[in-house]
Amino acid sequence: MSLLQAQFSDLPCELHSWRQMAEYSPEMRQFACVLHLYHIKAYDYLRRIFPLPHPYSLTKQVFICSFILNSSWLSNNEAAAGFSNNIFLRLQEKVERGEQAYRYCALMVQDMSLQKQREWDLQTQRLTGFVDLGAGVLDADEAPLASEAIILMAVGISSPWTAPLGYFFVNSTTGHLLAQLLRQTINKLNNIGITVLSVTSGATARGAETARALGIRTDPERIQCTFQHPPGSAHSITYFFDICHALQLIRNALQWFQKIECLSDTVWWQHVVDLAVLQEQRVLEPCSPKSGRPGSEESYHLKVNLATLLFSEGVADALEHLQELGLASFQNCSGTVKFVRLMSSLCDIFHGRGPYRRGTEVPLLAGNYTKISHLFNEAKSFFVTLTDSTGRYIIKSKRKLGFLSFLLNAESLKWLYANYVCPEGTPSHHLLTYAFSLDPLELFLGALQQACGSSGSPTCTVFQAAYHKLLASCSLAPGSRHSSGSGSMSSLDIALSRRRDLTLGSVRAQYNPACGRMLATEHPYCAGLLLHSSALSNALTDLSLHVQSVTCTAGFVAEQLASDLQCEACLASLFESDESRVRCGSVLYIKKLGGVSLPSASVYHITSISEQVLNRYGKVGDDNKTSKLWHLSLEQKVFQELLGESPFFPTLTNHLFDGELCVNNHYTILVKEITRCYLNIRTNHAKHLTLKYHCGRKAQTEGKTSVSITTG
Repeated sequence: MSLLQAQFSDLPCELHSWRQMAEYSPEMRQFACVLHLYHIKAYDYLRRIFPLPHPYSLTKQVFICSFILNSSWLSNNEAAAGFSNNIFLRLQEKVERGEQAYRYCALMVQDMSLQKQREWDLQTQRLTGFVDLGAGVLDADEAPLASEAIILMAVGISSPWTAPLGYFFVNSTTGHLLAQLLRQTINKLNNIGITVLSVTSGATARGAETARALGIRTDPERIQCTFQHPPGSAHSITYFFDICHALQLIRNALQWFQKIECLSDTVWWQHVVDLAVLQEQRVLEPCSPKSGRPGSEESYHLKVNLATLLFSEGVADALEHLQELGLASFQNCSGTVKFVRLMSSLCDIFHGRGPYRRGTEVPLLAGNYTKISHLFNEAKSFFVTLTDSTGRYIIKSKRKLGFLSFLLNAESLKWLYANYVCPEGTPSHHLLTYAFSLDPLELFLGALQQACGSSGSPTCTVFQAAYHKLLASCSLAPGSRHSSGSGSMSSLDIALSRRRDLTLGSVRAQYNPACGRMLATEHPYCAGLLLHSSALSNALTDLSLHVQSVTCTAGFVAEQLASDLQCEACLASLFESDESRVRCGSVLYIKKLGGVSLPSASVYHITSISEQVLNRYGKVGDDNKTSKLWHLSLEQKVFQELLGESPFFPTLTNHLFDGELCVNNHYTILVKEITRCYLNIRTNHAKHLTLKYHCGRKAQTEGKTSVSITTG
């Protein structure tokens, strides 16, 4: 006590005056905030002997006639560290106007590493870079430098709105600190009339510690998926672990154990590796009578779509197809197929983005709950019986967190359905399940990182400037995007980007890093294509060298764009499909023997129209051919020619509904990029056809800038 009195000399010594303190010094405010966030029990103890304010006062905020009477010590204006007063004011205005979409939300938390650096702020004439919890920068020689920023965001559960609530500079993050910040955030949202239904954190050791600090239990035999806040109240809040993080942990577990036993089935990691490193698999099939080659066999190559997610229906179908073809590496893969299919279905459930989705990716509705609940029960029965090669249960091993995350998320989703979707008079009859992942917050963090202007960790000063810039352009309207950096990205794009290391390409990079190869430097002569049952192949057989040259260039375009695509559906639409394996067409596509990949009919048609436009309007001097304006004029004429044409890419019909409903979606972007890439290649002649194909990386060309694609 004597040390505290020496540190805080403004404290009155008379006991009777302790509870009548009207104001606190900045030092006292800092002390109260830090102590409460780091150790609530110590705070409660000291309140008995010191005039510390009630914890409610640390976040209480009063709004009168649109003016802020700020009695919160953890809130600030002008994008400073702490809760954002402006965002909370705008949210309260929407609630007071009766906008039902803002009455309930999901809350998520994520941290971002900072460069520990002391800097001089010319505006405030103070040193920056220190720990700041919203009560001001600590002013002492011993004050630690901040190493992390903790960012909090609220997300609509029935309407896709997002609100960055604030950030805090800390020196080290613990689960107990995150739990306290979440409690304070829930208090502030409750104060303005918004009810928090769920909390989401990363599926990490820190996230697990946060969950335990809030009262969450992940024991599969007695899962506790909710916590009460305020403690002892009747209001319960569910807890979710980020699905992408959980998938990474399950991938790591399967790779670590190599094989996992489940009753009579075995899940083999090697099956996934063999599929990922599959080069150009030569396949033989009897020639059709139309070929005119009696007694011979036709051959073609299958090539792997490296953008395919590991845990997807396409991978399961591809494994089955390769098993049917008789490939030795893929025999006895029924257990692997079953596991991949189960994980794919679970992932789809937690990525529902809107009412226009299809299959299991639709939002949680009363009509599809029975199917989802049955799948959750199947997953639980499957996970709790998984064992390693020694017979030890995976769910009790050191690699259990990923599986426990799915079990906890399933219980939380069922609890939300029972309490907020099913009963009469509930706030919402559908839940956007992607709101329970960290995708919305990662989209904001991606924009924040780009606004910082560097790929490394920013300093506190750079972070604050970037945050201020984003906050100034932040719209709380449903479906709005942050204007800086990620303005062209949708929630679908950010989800695909986050799962980039969960693709077949990431596995191949691990097991076969030197997978790059050089394509032919000139167009090969096409003597005839290989799959005579294909409409495209019939159309291109025995055509003139000019038309075949266009076809080969279209194949180059498809491969060049494929090297930068992350979207499995878009990549599959670039190539000719094999009618004998329609289900796995997004994973395995056809490649000409000794040449480039066969382009799909849609890619061929777009490049043909581009060639016609180039022949008609490309008679200009060589100097003008390099101008950006000339290229844009050609693109415009191609688009005019394409207007009124039959729809392209029939396999993308349902994919149009996967992202936000807007004109600039994956479909339209794909058409534009095919046109631009083809015109770029044609106007730069054959010297630019020396393309280097890197798995999962951008194609590179000599002497020109490679085409950049913004689709997922």
